[in-house]
This record gives sequence, structure tokens and C-alpha cells, in this order.
Amino acid sequence: MTSPQALSEADRRLVAAWAADCAERVLPLFEQEAPDDDRPRDGIARARAFARGELDAAGEIRRRFVAGRAAQAVTSPAARAAAWSAGQASGVAHMGAHALGAAAYAAKAVALAAGSSQGTAAGGAAEIAWQLQHLSGPVRTALARLPLLGEDSSGPLGTGLLASGTLGEAIRTLQAELRPES
Repeated sequence: MTSPQALSEADRRLVAAWAADCAERVLPLFEQEAPDDDRPRDGIARARAFARGELDAAGEIRRRFVAGRAAQAVTSPAARAAAWSAGQASGVAHMGAHALGAAAYAAKAVALAAGSSQGTAAGGAAEIAWQLQHLSGPVRTALARLPLLGEDSSGPLGTGLLASGTLGEAIRTLQAELRPES
């Protein structure tokens, strides 16, 4: 049985472009520190190509960790969060829930770059607002199909890293806006 966090391939292609947009907004935070490391930019480009139907899911599943590994090449927390955002965006081909991970890491990167110790409530709230404003109707519908954070343990929205701290806070905020009736 497939995880409800996977989404259909059509829905994953829809949300991949939005995830790439989220990651690309914070990419300069990574590139300031590692201008010659193209892995995050490559991951974002692959997410966009997957969204356009130019790449197959199987090939992207095998490459999904490449962009995120670039976090090892930088030292600032904001740059690492930006690399992880790109890694999550490139992971959408595998599991649609990674789109929310890309958005959460982007919000965290913005909060860290702003020097926020308050998490997304202080530094990343504007980023989350931008993310929500840039959801098309079909992307919003696809993301609303995902289980709420912590409800299903068979993927990134389980009880692991994305469920805690500022990442969890960002995802809960996004999901509350996607499903106002929840």
C-alpha cells in the first residue's frame, strides 16, 4: 500500500514547481557561502523539470538526496537550511509531502538569516505568507490531500525531524491554511 504522503504522480508534478519556488527564494543564502556548489541549484532545476514532465519519477527518486547533501559544504545554519530546502524540493518526485518540507526549510532559512531566535513566528512568518500567496488552486488542493503532520508515520510528515521545532511549526501553519476546517 502506498503512503498517503506520496500523492499521485500528477499531484507530485503539480507541487514540485511550488516546492522549487520556495527553495529558490532562499538559494542565495547557500550560494553566498558556497558559490561554486551547484547541487542545490541543480536540485531545484530537476524539481522544475519533473514538474514539467521532462524527468521520470524513478530517476529522480534515485537522485533525491544530492541537493540536500550540499548542507555539509556550508557552516551557517541559514545556508544549511537553504540546502535542505532544495533537497526537499528535489524529493517531491518520491513523495509529495517533501513539498511541505521544502517550504518549512525555506521559512527556517529566512528566520535564521534574520537572526530570529523566535522561529517562524518572528522571522519566517512573512516567508510562509509568501508561500501561501503563491499556491495555485490545483497545488493547494493537492497539498490539502496530505495527512496532517504527525497523523501518518509512513513518510516525512511522521514524527521525525519535520514534525519538531520551527519546521513543525511552519508545516502546521501551512496545513492550517490549506485546511481551514481542520
